[in-house]
Parts: sequence; structure tokens; C-alpha cells
Amino acid sequence: MEGQNRTTVTEFILLGLSNHPKIQIVLFVLFLIVYMITLIGNTFIILLSRLDHHLQTPMYFFISNLSFLDIWYTSSIVPKMLENFLVQKKSISFNGCMAQLCIHLSLGGTECYLLLSMAYDRYVAICKPLHYTNIMDKILCIKLAACSWFGGIINSLIHTVFALQLTYCGPNEIDHFFCEVPAVLGMACTDSSTNKTVIFFCAIVVVIIPFFLILITYIRIISTILKIHSADGRQKAFSTCASHITVVSLFYGTIIFMYMRPGSSHSLHQDKMATLFYSVVTPMLNPLIYSLRNKEVKGALFRIIGRKIDS
Repeated sequence: MEGQNRTTVTEFILLGLSNHPKIQIVLFVLFLIVYMITLIGNTFIILLSRLDHHLQTPMYFFISNLSFLDIWYTSSIVPKMLENFLVQKKSISFNGCMAQLCIHLSLGGTECYLLLSMAYDRYVAICKPLHYTNIMDKILCIKLAACSWFGGIINSLIHTVFALQLTYCGPNEIDHFFCEVPAVLGMACTDSSTNKTVIFFCAIVVVIIPFFLILITYIRIISTILKIHSADGRQKAFSTCASHITVVSLFYGTIIFMYMRPGSSHSLHQDKMATLFYSVVTPMLNPLIYSLRNKEVKGALFRIIGRKIDS
């Protein structure tokens, strides 16, 4: 009888960022540009690291993985968001919502672990330069990347399985621009306290622990850099870490703000802005951060252009 009295939700309505038609058009153009820059920038990084042998190093192996991940990370959200800016009924099927939730969590968790792997690479490069080639060989790089992807997938499956245990019987309007876990749990008509506990503990394992390990790694790195006698040597060593530090700060800062606050301090507007930043803006900024002030990337680009002109 209990199952018969429940009306199961078959679709959700995503309220998005605005309900004003003119603002939606402006947002459509803005996020279309952001999305195109993200795709072009990250594809550029992947192709450049493949075409130039000088960039076929552990560091650029991880950067290429990050670029590949960011393409799909933002693609799990932005196309549907762009569609909803142009249509009257901003709906997503229940299965589509759960799939979006699962993919987004998987890629987000993977990025947390991948940034930790990149920090370890920088640690070995600066703190153990004579052993760098032996330690960071191809097999270890592949293992670190594979573990990052595996950790992200496991995190996603845990959240998705717990979310599917809940009953969704209305209302079906999600005040968000995509199916993020906290927003979806708010639609459940059964107790979701267990899910919220799972979110907290998974956030510790996937976000806080990797971030803490990155901090420890950079304390060791900075300590080693300060012991370098040459000012040029210190500057060169720090410049190899500057891009990664920037990316970590942008990504982890908003993730921690989003998931590690007490429930009573949550605001829908703040949640949307934080999610928008780490899910849409950061994937666009990453290739710019790794290329604009990077002499190796610029040198690789000039070499490729030179080969094309000579041929």
C-alpha cells in the first residue's frame, strides 16, 4: 500500500540561474563563449603535449589528463544549461538527472586526486631532482592517473547508490542549473540525513585529505626552494609550481566552501555561484593558467608552427 500511494517523480525542472528571458539570452551567449574557450583551450593543451616531444614528460602527462577531464567535467553540465536558457520547459528526466549527478561527481572526485598526483610530481622534481627520472617513470604516472580516476568513480557510485535509495514524490523543481547532490537530496520526500552524512565523510576522503596532503607537499617544496642559494634557481623552481598552486587554490577553495560548511549556513545563491565557479569557470581557466606564462608551452607552439612553415 505504501508503494501504491507514492507518486514517483519522472522528471525534474531545473530553475537555473534566472527566469528573465532577456537575462537568459545574455547568459546563453556568455556561457557559450566560456564553453567554447574551455573546449578549445583544453584540446590545445592535449594536442600540444602529444605533438611536441619536449612536453612528453610526467608533468604534461598529468596536465593532459587534467585537460581531458575538464572537457568532460564542464560538458556534463554546460550543454544542458545552454539548452535550458532557450526553452520554456527546463526539464530533465529522472534517469538523466541521476546520470548527470553520477558523471559530475566522478569527474570532480577524479580532479581532486589528480591534483594530488600532480603535487607529488612537483615534490619529486624539486626535492629529489637527481632521482626524478627513476621515480616518476611512465608506469608510476599511469598508476597515479588510474588511481585518481578509480577514486573518482568509487566516490560517484557511493553517492549515486545512496541517492537512488530515496523516494522522490514531489515537488520536482530543483533550484539549481544542474543535478548537484545537495539540490537533488532536497527533492526527496524520505529522510536524507544518511545521505548528508555520506556527503560529509566522502568530502573528507575526496577533498580534505588530498588537500591536506597537497599542503604538506608544498610545505616541503617551499622549504627546499628556500634552501637554494641562487635567486634565479629559486625563481625557476617556484615557477614550475606556480600554475599548479593557482589551480589547486581555485578548485579546492570553492569545493571546500561548497561541501564543508555547516548545513545551517548554506545559501542557494552562494551554492550556485560556488558550483558555477569550480564546474564551469575553473575548467576554462586551467589551460590559460598552464599556457599563458609557461615558456615550455610557448616554445612547443613555436616549434610546431616552425615545422609547419618549413614543410
